[in-house]
Amino acid sequence: MTDPPNPNALSNRGARAAATPLRIDLEAHHAAAADAYHPEYNPAGALALNIAENRLGWPELRARIEEITASEEIPPWVPGYTSARGATPFRSALADFLSTHLTGGPVSPEHLGVSAGATSVIEMTAYLLADEGDVAVIPAPAYPVYRADLGNLSRVERYDLVTHHDVTELRTGLPLTVDHLDRSKDDIEASGRRFRLLILTTPDNPTGGIYDQQQLRNVADWCERHDVHLIVNEIYGLSLIDTNHEELAEDYDAPAPFVSFARLMAERKSDRLHLWYALSKDLGISGLRVGVLHSYNEALLTGYENVNLTHSVSNHTQWLLSRLLADAAFMTGYVARNRARLTASYASVVRRLRELGVPYAPSRGSLFAWIDLSEFLDEPTEAGELMLWAEIFRVSRVLLTPGVGFGHSKSGLFRVVYPCVDYEELGVAMDRLAAFVRAKRMVG
Repeated sequence: MTDPPNPNALSNRGARAAATPLRIDLEAHHAAAADAYHPEYNPAGALALNIAENRLGWPELRARIEEITASEEIPPWVPGYTSARGATPFRSALADFLSTHLTGGPVSPEHLGVSAGATSVIEMTAYLLADEGDVAVIPAPAYPVYRADLGNLSRVERYDLVTHHDVTELRTGLPLTVDHLDRSKDDIEASGRRFRLLILTTPDNPTGGIYDQQQLRNVADWCERHDVHLIVNEIYGLSLIDTNHEELAEDYDAPAPFVSFARLMAERKSDRLHLWYALSKDLGISGLRVGVLHSYNEALLTGYENVNLTHSVSNHTQWLLSRLLADAAFMTGYVARNRARLTASYASVVRRLRELGVPYAPSRGSLFAWIDLSEFLDEPTEAGELMLWAEIFRVSRVLLTPGVGFGHSKSGLFRVVYPCVDYEELGVAMDRLAAFVRAKRMVG
């Protein structure tokens, strides 16, 4: 018989880790994976729409990657040690890719650091820019695992800055202002802590909103005045929705094109302004584990190289992706096709939400629809939300991401990840959710 886990055999950190699940929906995700939907073999199986993965473009990418591995020799630098900040050939290919497709201007490989996934980049950046007990302010709702990414190693505290309550308030954009920052700074300092980092995600997770250029400029001004590091996460920067799509255009009151924060960084070259990126979402290759820091802060980049060895990306992965990213014609086509695929899937979700009268935030990018099912709560609390979330999964066999952990003020909001299944499977999932909503209204 196997002995049960003994937390006393661990350090305090280890015991804390053993007692803290990575995310609230992980156990349910494993259950869904064990009973996954298949149109022929398991038509009543589960459909998991809760993990931020884009699987729509993988067949295309896989074919190109297999061509590369079959036709090109592995170069001599791959089996040896390279820079802990990323091998020079890879950073060069990555800089060219970012310059062409994301940033709208040249990026130097000397201003990049590469780690094994976005989580590692977040962890390393927090470790180098903030001290234990410092505070990272993040507009809510926001990616729940930021708390662990910032806190596990660096012991940086997360502060959820609530800027709105209802999804209807997001129609004209993300409502972050300097007044919000002033109030959060006063609150943090009144508790004896330091407001050290401000983290924005654009396009946003989970709302799909985009910060406009003037907003970013105003926020950057504020951060530089107050000695706060502003980090803009553009991990969904190429996962954009075509807001001119005939089924979607009515959702957008005004154009708000995505413009990379890298443009303002290049203009100012400030030690306080930084950008995160990763290949996991736009390319749908989260398992290859490649995250990116872009900064003009030379001390930060030097420190990054000195401590990043435990988070280094495999040289073989760096070589393979350097060849993929260097294929300019393929990548240009892929980015365009990716946007078309995302838009088609998102439009299919919006179509059903409108039919049902379910409120949602109009997304301009990312992999998500942020929807309001609060009308079905037995009680407007986190506990009530989790009960509804479990009921949705039990009855419909569709697993959503609950809003618990996103730091928002309203219960009953859920995240739908629409490109983590193919178009046909998404249709099945939305049919099931529609049936659930109609049944709940009949009972109500």
